[in-house]
Amino acid sequence: MTAEQTTPTRTDRRRERTRNALLGAARKFLSEGKSSVSIKEITDAADVGFGSFYNHFDSKEQLFDEAVRSALNVYSTMRDQVVARYDDPAEVFAVSFRLTGRLPRRLPEMVRVVLHSGMGVMLRDEGLAPRARQDIVAAQEAGRFEPMDPDLAVMAAGGTLLGLLQLLDADPDADAAALADDMAYRALRMFGVNKRTEQRLSSGPLPQLPADPDLPLGAGE
Repeated sequence: MTAEQTTPTRTDRRRERTRNALLGAARKFLSEGKSSVSIKEITDAADVGFGSFYNHFDSKEQLFDEAVRSALNVYSTMRDQVVARYDDPAEVFAVSFRLTGRLPRRLPEMVRVVLHSGMGVMLRDEGLAPRARQDIVAAQEAGRFEPMDPDLAVMAAGGTLLGLLQLLDADPDADAAALADDMAYRALRMFGVNKRTEQRLSSGPLPQLPADPDLPLGAGE
């Protein structure tokens, strides 16, 4: 039996706006590397009352963790929509890598949130790491990638990708598309893909990214 869906009340909508405002403020601070801000500074930036904070989060650490999670989930949603059309796991990996490398020019704040999380982001259960692992394992099972410990492979590919994102964030004039494609080529080489296939997978046309996701940054109540 399907549970009956209820329409959100005005109070529900107000709580959601407040929560989104807090998350937006947290993402902004994290993108600027300001994780030492106080809860008062966060609520001021979100334009919500100080007491409202504890209606949604137990601590600043919990808020920041959820802010990182929300940024990674935006990435995951966009990535999943794009790669759903591909059957070859090696191509899925290449497309994911190349598109992610273009994100500093598309969603710079989201990328900076991820960068300021450091390599620990590769150990999380959402976002970059689990999808990369899934793609790599599928490509190995299909004989497209040479055998390698999946966890080691994820950290190697993830470290390469995070290094690329850091480089692009530090140099706004760098050609994100060219560098992302070059690094994808080198990542594929690491997994034993032959040169002709590397060139095809790292230089072919890419699908258009979905519309910019909604990351609420407005004031709450």
